[in-house]
Amino acid sequence: MSESFSQTETAIAIDGPVGQLEARTQAGQSEGPLAGRGLVAVVCHPHPLHGGTMNNKVVTTLMRVYRDLGVDSVRFNFRGVGESGGEFDNARGEVDDLLAVVSWVKSQGIHSNLLLAGFSFGSSVAAQATYRSDWAVQHLTLVAPPVARYPYDQEGRFPCPVCLIQGDQDDVVEPDSVYQWRERIESPLQLLRYPDAGHFFHGGLVTLKKDLLDTLPAQLEGRV
Repeated sequence: MSESFSQTETAIAIDGPVGQLEARTQAGQSEGPLAGRGLVAVVCHPHPLHGGTMNNKVVTTLMRVYRDLGVDSVRFNFRGVGESGGEFDNARGEVDDLLAVVSWVKSQGIHSNLLLAGFSFGSSVAAQATYRSDWAVQHLTLVAPPVARYPYDQEGRFPCPVCLIQGDQDDVVEPDSVYQWRERIESPLQLLRYPDAGHFFHGGLVTLKKDLLDTLPAQLEGRV
């Protein structure tokens, strides 16, 4: 196991495009169903100007999902958030931040397969990075994606399977816009739809975690 990834979350600083990026790493559990496959996931947080940080509960839930699956993971603060240098750049520079984190992970030399995930604003950053990463992305998880406000797919396709998570009571992202967008995506896509969930999945994160623990291994089967 690398010193950068341990069973106890580890605080690190990564060189970013406009300053250091505050981050935390977590090793996957050795008994997880995806352990031993060289997998690592990078998770992106919601909108920086609306209180979004890497400590958001949806973000930390995703980290626990990856941990329990046996997947190493990284969460980090975008530029201008917490101890990360720089200023908000409306999902443009934030993609560069994510790619810097991916480059750091790749430089550790212990992983062979990359997964990306993001919640709300962070889901657009993760989606855009799937096309720009020089390390092929094996899977993308999008939670409550504001598809009407930020870029996502290119001509209805992603370079990897997608897990799309949306609550019907979301008062930040219009659910119907997400479902209509989903209909034109040609890539393999699994929808997890929650009739009673709002944007932050209050009271529903335990169920969401359980569903992801079932869904992600099935989507990755044969890819890693």
